[in-house]
Amino acid sequence: MIVPLLFEMNNSEAVALDKRLASVEVTKDKNGIDQVILRNSRGGSALVSLYGGQVLSWKNEQGEELLFMSSKAIFKPPMAVRGGIPICFPQFGSRGLLEQHGFARNRMWVIDDNPPQLLPNEYHSQPSINLILKPSEEDLKIWPHRFEFRLRISVSEDGHLIFISRIRNPNGKPFSFSIAFRTYFSVSDISEVRVEGLETLDYLDNLCDRQRFTEQGDAITFESEADRIYLSSSDLIAVFDHGKKRTFLIRKQGLPDVAVWNPWEKKAKALPDLADEEYKQMLCVDGAAVEKPITLKPGEEWTGQLELSALSAC
Repeated sequence: MIVPLLFEMNNSEAVALDKRLASVEVTKDKNGIDQVILRNSRGGSALVSLYGGQVLSWKNEQGEELLFMSSKAIFKPPMAVRGGIPICFPQFGSRGLLEQHGFARNRMWVIDDNPPQLLPNEYHSQPSINLILKPSEEDLKIWPHRFEFRLRISVSEDGHLIFISRIRNPNGKPFSFSIAFRTYFSVSDISEVRVEGLETLDYLDNLCDRQRFTEQGDAITFESEADRIYLSSSDLIAVFDHGKKRTFLIRKQGLPDVAVWNPWEKKAKALPDLADEEYKQMLCVDGAAVEKPITLKPGEEWTGQLELSALSAC
């Protein structure tokens, strides 16, 4: 079903969009899982699965795919999907007692019929979807904290992919969580990529028992496996892909850390849902809050924002 409308203040109170292309389309994948296609009036788009609240595709107005998706990705629950932008919550990696990267990425989210009001700086005229995740009784057995995780995903007129997250504590006691938006960027070849904006920062190296080091290079390049968490970064990070002559910009608020990951050859071969050579076509650079977990007192709410854009050289 194609709805040339915007889910905005309330998903049932929609505002008409540009009649050319802008739309919100609700469909299903081959396993019957609801998906939402967001299209702006220039032809840029994003595909969002309600399984994991996960963006599976992000395309520019030329129809070029900007996110990596493994050719061996498994789209059937309870497996996490290898590619796109899975959400790591309430745990990142193995830094806790839960499964790797927490459980939000392999739970069914629902469309939020009563989303919070837009912030003053949020655009009211872009195709968007509001999702919500609440814990099931089974979730509460493994992580005994009730929460409300609201997520608004939008595609702006100029093709930016925007995430606004709100996590509220309705409990009578505080809880702490980590969060990351594991962003699989599609790149020409990992050897042609550099990341700027993280130089001189301290980082935790997961390949060295989370030891703390300081980045020495002017830019980060890749010649082997990388699994790092850069701490207290600026709110603007750039990923340059010289092969595709493309630059990804990552703007973030409320997400102080940046996780950088590429499995390289040996680990790629050990991952059942990643083809042996596909590590060359991907790089994860994630807006995150990992080193210092976020603590919410009863009734408190945390808000974070992530905005991704892609620029191509003429």
